[in-house]
Amino acid sequence: MGKLTYGTVLRADFDDRTLWHLQAVIGSKMRRGESFHFSWKDDNSIGGGSSSVWVHPNCSMMYRFHDSRRPVLNRAWLDALMKSANSHTGLVVVPEPSDPGGQVGSGVELPGSI
Repeated sequence: MGKLTYGTVLRADFDDRTLWHLQAVIGSKMRRGESFHFSWKDDNSIGGGSSSVWVHPNCSMMYRFHDSRRPVLNRAWLDALMKSANSHTGLVVVPEPSDPGGQVGSGVELPGSI
C-alpha cells in the first residue's frame, strides 16, 4: 500500500499501482503550472466519506511506494485520470480500464497531454 502525503498534515493510502498513475498525472499538471482539486473516497477504517485537496505547483507532495519497482503504466487509465483532472470536478480516482489502450514503460517521459 503506497502513501500520498500532502503538506505535513494529510496522508492518504492508495495501492501502489494507483499511486504510480496518480504521480504521473499530478506531476504532468504541476510541471505545466496547473492547479486543480484532487478528491478520493476515504477508507471505511477511518470513517469512510471523502477527502479533497487543492493541488498547485508550490504544494509539497510526497509519494511513498511499498514496492520500489515501477509498473508499466496503462495509457488508457492515464488518459481517463487526466480527463478527470482537467474537468470542473478535478482529479478523482477512476477505475482502471480493462483495455490498456497502450502501455507506457518504466522510465519513459510522458508527453504533456499524457
